Amino acid sequence: MTITRTWDDGPVGEIFGTTKGSAAWLKASGAAADAVDPRSPCPCGGTTAGAAIGECCGPVIEGERRPATAEELMRSRYTAYALADGEHLYRTWHPRTRPPSVEPEPWVRWVRLEVVDVVDGGPHDSTGVVEFRASWVAGEGRTLQRGELHERSRFERRAGRWLYTGPDTAVTGS
Repeated sequence: MTITRTWDDGPVGEIFGTTKGSAAWLKASGAAADAVDPRSPCPCGGTTAGAAIGECCGPVIEGERRPATAEELMRSRYTAYALADGEHLYRTWHPRTRPPSVEPEPWVRWVRLEVVDVVDGGPHDSTGVVEFRASWVAGEGRTLQRGELHERSRFERRAGRWLYTGPDTAVTGS
């Protein structure tokens, strides 16, 4: 099965991380307790295309509900990177493979997600693989850099919860 959804620069990019006054920057810097409007488009592009963060990844990141699939967990993790939410990343990383600290780089702006392939990882599976491409931007003006993380991620279900176990293969580029 191949699923392709994208999140491009534009109105969504203006909400999540293109300037120091953005919701993501305010949340990452601690300048706002609840800087993300739940009606804003979800950075992951939406499990239903164009869904608001309050209907998509927000409840997963806030612990209000568990993701039903490995893809849903991967999308919430992407959104956590976009919002610089290390707590969700740490909590959803399998303890066997998790590093001691998981803190996203707040100066990296995640601007587009494309899910390339999904293998298993459904509501009744115990393992799954999600391949994705995530585009990023860092810096401004002459120091502006763009890149892409291409990863085939592995997931396991443990005690009814999907957890990220690590990359199958990873390729980064600019």
